[in-house]
Amino acid sequence: MWTYEKKLEYPVKIKTANPNMAKLIISQLGGPDGEMGAATRYLSQRYSAPWAQVKGTLTDIGTEEMGHAEMICAIIHQLTRNLTPEQIKNSSFAAYYTDHTTGLYPVDANGVPFSASTLQSTGDTVTDLNEDLAAEQKARTTYENLLRLVDDPDVRDVLKFLREREVVHYQRFGELLRIAQDNLDSNNFYAFNPSFDVRRPQPRKGTPYTGA
Repeated sequence: MWTYEKKLEYPVKIKTANPNMAKLIISQLGGPDGEMGAATRYLSQRYSAPWAQVKGTLTDIGTEEMGHAEMICAIIHQLTRNLTPEQIKNSSFAAYYTDHTTGLYPVDANGVPFSASTLQSTGDTVTDLNEDLAAEQKARTTYENLLRLVDDPDVRDVLKFLREREVVHYQRFGELLRIAQDNLDSNNFYAFNPSFDVRRPQPRKGTPYTGA
């Protein structure tokens, strides 16, 4: 159960509408490395995480990613509110407008809808955490690409905050991977899934093992 606090994690206060900019930034809502995918990934993976700290951090970061999706939606809304038909016609936002007006719909910058096929949840903690590390780096790269294309200081301020959080999440996932490895046999990282396999009893020395 979550308690919803009715405020953004970081304020979004954009003064100037810009539909072209909105068309780019929406990729961080529904794109392959966007916030919706991140929240879905981590909040799915947490159930099979066998250690409380791993499970808890996946829940914390997954919840924060939901807040980041909310921030991206706020950016898109503020960049596209009160647009005139002429502004829309003369922008790359026109195709999106045709299908969704200025409603929020999770797509990437090319208009491809969000798909869960861009993420994975395997139940193998080592596999999942390596995916999470890569996901945070890909999201960081996307934010840096956006910062190269965006010149509005109000928008850049929020994007810089979101990029910083991707770096922090990457560090946290690195710590979780170390915790997972410390809890596994160092010679058996890739042959034992702690959320699925049950360790079998070892035979006493000199006694034949006949367990199933």
